[in-house]
Amino acid sequence: MGIIGWIVVGLIVGALAKLVMPGKDPGGIIVTCIIGIVGGLLGGWISSAAFGVGTGSFWEFRTWLIAFVGAVILLAIYRLIVGRRSRSHA
Repeated sequence: MGIIGWIVVGLIVGALAKLVMPGKDPGGIIVTCIIGIVGGLLGGWISSAAFGVGTGSFWEFRTWLIAFVGAVILLAIYRLIVGRRSRSHA
């Protein structure tokens, strides 16, 4: 799958990750979409490197699942880091 495909998948799973993890995000929807793209790429890389599971084509379920899990994990890490930083400045 090409980079444009990963961007589209990342935007969609970023929005889905936001739905699954509601709450106030310090960066808003733009940062959430970027986190979705990076999380999808990261999920694909980790699944290939650690588990030997390829991501497949654009329409395969495992591609979307791997990208979604990566986006949720990255969004949770982002909230922990930024949330901790914003509490220390207050």
